[in-house]
Amino acid sequence: MSEHFDDDAQGARVLSNSAVLAFLWRQWRRRPWLFAALVGFTLVATAVDVFIPVAAGQLIDTMTGGSDGGHWAAFAVFLGLAITFHAMRQIAVRFEIRFSSANMADMTTESFAKVQRFALDWHANTFAGSVVRKITRGMWAYDTITSTLWFGLIPSVLVMVGLSAYMLFTWPLVGVYALVVTAIFMVASVAMSAFYVRPQNLRSNRIDSELGGAVADAVSGIATVKSFGAEAREDQRFHTLAWRWRREVKKTWLRFVNTWLVQIVAVLALQAGLTGLLINLWQRGEASPGAVVFAITAFMLMAGYMRRFGEEVQNVQRGLDEIQDIAAYAQMSEQIADIPGAPDFIPGEGRIAFDGVRFTYAGQNQPLYEDFSLTVEAGEKVALVGPTGSGKSTFVKLVQRLYDIDAGAIRIDGQDVREVTQASLRRAIALVPQDPALFHRTIAENIAYARPDASSAEIVEAAKRARAHDFIMRLPGGYDTLVGERGVKLSGGERQRVAIARAVLADAPILIFDEATSSLDNETEREVQEAMADVMAGRTAIIIAHRLSTIRDADRILVFDQGRVVEQGTHRELSGQGDGLYARLAALAAAE
Repeated sequence: MSEHFDDDAQGARVLSNSAVLAFLWRQWRRRPWLFAALVGFTLVATAVDVFIPVAAGQLIDTMTGGSDGGHWAAFAVFLGLAITFHAMRQIAVRFEIRFSSANMADMTTESFAKVQRFALDWHANTFAGSVVRKITRGMWAYDTITSTLWFGLIPSVLVMVGLSAYMLFTWPLVGVYALVVTAIFMVASVAMSAFYVRPQNLRSNRIDSELGGAVADAVSGIATVKSFGAEAREDQRFHTLAWRWRREVKKTWLRFVNTWLVQIVAVLALQAGLTGLLINLWQRGEASPGAVVFAITAFMLMAGYMRRFGEEVQNVQRGLDEIQDIAAYAQMSEQIADIPGAPDFIPGEGRIAFDGVRFTYAGQNQPLYEDFSLTVEAGEKVALVGPTGSGKSTFVKLVQRLYDIDAGAIRIDGQDVREVTQASLRRAIALVPQDPALFHRTIAENIAYARPDASSAEIVEAAKRARAHDFIMRLPGGYDTLVGERGVKLSGGERQRVAIARAVLADAPILIFDEATSSLDNETEREVQEAMADVMAGRTAIIIAHRLSTIRDADRILVFDQGRVVEQGTHRELSGQGDGLYARLAALAAAE
């Protein structure tokens, strides 16, 4: 894939114009019949447009030649060509609306789907607001490119070349002059757009994406901003970024304006040359008055297309720069991908086995896990404890296949997690995280996210088992209450219980509780622990906890340190080992 990229001045890799055009060509080929209709009617309209100046010249010749009635026939041809041109353009536009709106919807949906499937590491290093900005900007860039290219740029080239070719066969010197001026103009416009405007435009787009990311970052963290009274500080931060954007976009716009000088020079040269040459031919008797009218009409038409051509080249280049992000997404391979033809995971009793696993985080030289083997039996309730960074959270992420291992194998119910589809695997594992991220939807929708086809009765039953029903019924809207972005309208304990209800409804054989009670007060913690105990009955459960009170009843406690299990046993067994890591942790917890 690397051969399709160029490195910009700041080291960011961007797609070349040819690669972006290849991406666009794939979009246009989605609906070949609509595309053929769009191109066909546009070409007919363009061909008709070329002959309108010819018809105008013929009309003048019939009027000055003294023929009886011939001018009306010439007028009918002139008017008929004009009507045909506008009719063909109208039809082409109507096809383009159907064609582009459908392609834009498909393209945006596919970009969204692709981004969703990128690994957690990718998302952790990318501003969500920046991604949103790139996708929506790319969607509208497609519309700009398609309409400009097929209704502006290509017709401009065909009309200018077509009129110049007509002149070449009628008055060779005039035709050569028109072709030379037109060719120099087009080459200069394209070259300046690609090599003078584009690099600066890419810098503007990059800062534009940062601007979107900064807005999303501040708005999503508005509670933190307000809690520290930091509105003015965030204002200043955004103001600085906005003025960075202003500096770059000003340079871009000025470069666009500078390229118009080429257009002005070309238009003046064409105006003076065409009219002057045809008047000279008329004076010598080698051209009729109609030819002079043709020249003037042709110049007016070509000058209009020249003005449009310069703007259209810039618009297309701007569009190519703005769509290149989602074109790059389309070329990126998923960091964690299903193998071709992978079957769905078949849920069983929930036995988990790590066999000689080696795992290294990206950017690190030393593996966290080396020849790591461990088995969690079906129905076993296992707790993971240990210092921060010891490998507890990594364990559950590898079970979910949120990362791929370097060596060894992880099997659940005898099935290698790399050999089944990720979606089916994760549906068999219910997760209750430390800070559940709820969607800005109703409570019922958030609970049913685990199983969208669940009935209202099943949703209520899951909420009751999670000890959430009572507080839900006290809300003004009950189960129809919108929870706000990330669930900000609910307390931490309420969000936890909604997350547990979601896990109940999933009815998965494996449950993971990742610090599910660490941020709760004692009373709420007891309620959540009761809900957890009810939910875990008969299932394989993995509990990550710093509060040892949460795991006293675990069947087995695994003590992690630097990617290894250094102790394991029940709470009673490990507490009795006075010099052990768990005993020290228990002593610290008791002292608190």
